[in-house]
Amino acid sequence: MSLNEEVEMLRRIQLFSKVEPAKLKLLAFTSERAVFQAEEVLFHQGDAADAAYIIVAGEVAVDVESPGGGSTRVARLGKDQIIGEIGILADVPRTATITATSPTTTLKITKDLFFRMVSDFPTMAVEVMRVLAHRVETTNELLRQCEDKLAATKRQ
Repeated sequence: MSLNEEVEMLRRIQLFSKVEPAKLKLLAFTSERAVFQAEEVLFHQGDAADAAYIIVAGEVAVDVESPGGGSTRVARLGKDQIIGEIGILADVPRTATITATSPTTTLKITKDLFFRMVSDFPTMAVEVMRVLAHRVETTNELLRQCEDKLAATKRQ
């Protein structure tokens, strides 16, 4: 993929849609392309958060581990979606394990570069908040479903 194609790909992502082309070119140029095979782990829950990833092609599974040792698949994400931003924004360890479910190509954006982009483009910061708010709502819905199942089991 050429630099211009990467810029166009970044522009399709809601998070970067209002960023000027010159800055997107810088982002594309300074990002690292990372390729993962199916079943390869991008990062584990609890790992230090050093970068966010934009999925260029492929699909990943998002699994959250429980203290008891099991894990729950909370999402599947694909092309033009961002992963790993929670850890770098909140400066916390990774909140989930991300595994490629098919051959997956990503752009890896370092923590420093991501913060520079958010600082330079307030509209990007707003889009990050929207993405995070959507993920919180999805998590809340999963929790409600689990509570309903638990309540139904207790009634039996």
